[in-house]
Amino acid sequence: MSRVVVVTGATGGVGRGIALACGDAGWTVWIAARRAVEGNAVAEEVTARGGLGRFVHCEAGEPESVRRVVATIVEQDGALHGAVHNATSGLSPRPGSVGETTMTDLRDHVAVSVRGTYLLAREALPHLEAVGGAMVVLTSEAGVEGKAKLPAYAAVKAAQRGMVRSLAREWGPRGVRINALAPLAAGPSIDEAFSRDPAMAERVLGRSPMGRLGDAVTEIGPVARFLLGPDSVFMTGVTLPVDGGSCSIS
Repeated sequence: MSRVVVVTGATGGVGRGIALACGDAGWTVWIAARRAVEGNAVAEEVTARGGLGRFVHCEAGEPESVRRVVATIVEQDGALHGAVHNATSGLSPRPGSVGETTMTDLRDHVAVSVRGTYLLAREALPHLEAVGGAMVVLTSEAGVEGKAKLPAYAAVKAAQRGMVRSLAREWGPRGVRINALAPLAAGPSIDEAFSRDPAMAERVLGRSPMGRLGDAVTEIGPVARFLLGPDSVFMTGVTLPVDGGSCSIS
């Protein structure tokens, strides 16, 4: 069955991986992001893999922008079967203690991750309900166990998990599912984090049974596609780790 899905922040990394995996299934994938050049390039990749890629500009933390994104999708394609909130603050890979994290920094994390999740959920819900659709939120093991020097990032990722659990209970009777995905994958953000904190690579990879980062396209994207599709119809409220065994999430 062909589906219409939107992925925020899908200009690279895990978001791009999810978009391409959905394209592999022949789905229509909307790349909702700030950077048009990169977004259109990913949309073209989706189309080249057998799906239909489209780009729409999106400021994930701005209500009117998110409303316009969802309205555009439904106007052009007639339905919305899946929504993925992947966008994160550009500050996410920058380590710093709580004393070094300014209120401006914290607001940006909250705006993109927490408010962005809330806004996409609110706008997508009626359309997901109409087709029995699903939403996926990209969180992190940082939101489960915390991370030294990433207090703001860990806080918003934990908040996303709480929102997913609450919405799963609220939406279940309406036939809409929502789950979270906690990946550990190669990409620009983690590359930047490793470069800013050289010891981080050893800490992260040293605790992983598989000893490596995942591939966003072949190892993370298909799991997100599973959570969006009919094979996961009895799953909701779950945080699913796709991290090579790095973190045990309960």
